[in-house]
Amino acid sequence: MSPQKQGYLYVLITMCIWGGFTLTARLSANWGISAWDITALRFLLAFCILMPILMYKKDTAFLWKKEPLILALIGGVGYCLTAYSAFHYAPASHAAIFLNGCIPLCTAVAAFLLFKQAFDRHTWLSLAIMLTALTGMCVLMYRQTGVGFGLGDLLFMVSAMWWGVFTVLLRQWKLSAWHAMSGVAVWSAMIFVPVYVLFFPKSLDVPEPAHLIAQVLFHGVFVVIIATLTYVEAIKRLGAFKTGSIVTLAPFIAAILAVPLLNEPLSAAIVCGLVGMAIGALQPWRWFGRQDALTERLAEQEKKQSN
Repeated sequence: MSPQKQGYLYVLITMCIWGGFTLTARLSANWGISAWDITALRFLLAFCILMPILMYKKDTAFLWKKEPLILALIGGVGYCLTAYSAFHYAPASHAAIFLNGCIPLCTAVAAFLLFKQAFDRHTWLSLAIMLTALTGMCVLMYRQTGVGFGLGDLLFMVSAMWWGVFTVLLRQWKLSAWHAMSGVAVWSAMIFVPVYVLFFPKSLDVPEPAHLIAQVLFHGVFVVIIATLTYVEAIKRLGAFKTGSIVTLAPFIAAILAVPLLNEPLSAAIVCGLVGMAIGALQPWRWFGRQDALTERLAEQEKKQSN
C-alpha cells in the first residue's frame, strides 16, 4: 500500500474508535462514572500494560525527554478531564459539534500561533463555514431553550483546543507512534493517578461492576493505545489538518446513532451544527476540484490518442 492509502486505513481505524468514544463516554456519564474516575483508571490500565513492555525492551530513555511529558499534560490529562466532564453536562451531539467539529479549526489556529503556519484558502473557507454553523446553532438553541451555549459546550471547546495543540506538536516533533502513545499513557498515569488517589473523591461503587470494567477496557486499551497509534501514523502520512478533518466524521455518525441508542434529541439547531461543521471539516469542494481536474486530464489524453 502507498503511504497515502496506509494513512486512510489508519484514519478508518481511528474513526471507529473515536466514534465509540463519543457514545461510551456519554454512557459513562449516564452510568454515574465520574470524569476523574475514568481518567485515572484508563491511564492506570494503559500504564500496567505498557510499562512492562518498555522495560522488557529497555526502551525507557525517551520518557525523560520533555516532549512526552508535555504531550501527556495536554493530550492526556488535560484533554481527558475536560472532555469526560463535558459529557455530564451535554449530549453526544454537542460533543460532535463543539469537540470533534472544532478540532480541525483549533488545529489550524494552533499551527498558526505556535509555528506560523499560514492558512490556505481552503482552510479559510472551512473556518468561515464552521464559525457560521456554530453561530447559527447557538442562536437557534437560544430561541428554543433560552440557553445558547452551556457549560458542557465550553468544556468541549476547551478539549478541542487541547487536542488541536496536541496534534500540531505531534506533527512538529515527529515522535514515533509507539513513543508518542507510550509517553502519553505512562506520563499521564504518573502525573494524575497519585493526585487522584490523594485528593479526588471516588465513586467507584456507584456504577455496575460490569459497566465500569467495560468502560476501563475500552478507554484504556482501544482509546489510549490503539487509537493513539493509528492517529499518529495517520498524521505522519496525511498531515495534521487532513487527518483531524476526516476523523471528525466518526463522532458525527456517533451523534446520529445516539438519537435511537441513547434517546437523545435531534433538534433543528443540532442538525444545523452537525451539517455545517461536517462540511467545514471534510472540505467537499476539494474532491469536486480533483474530479474536474481528472476529467480534464482524461479528455486531453483521449484527444492526443485520436490525433
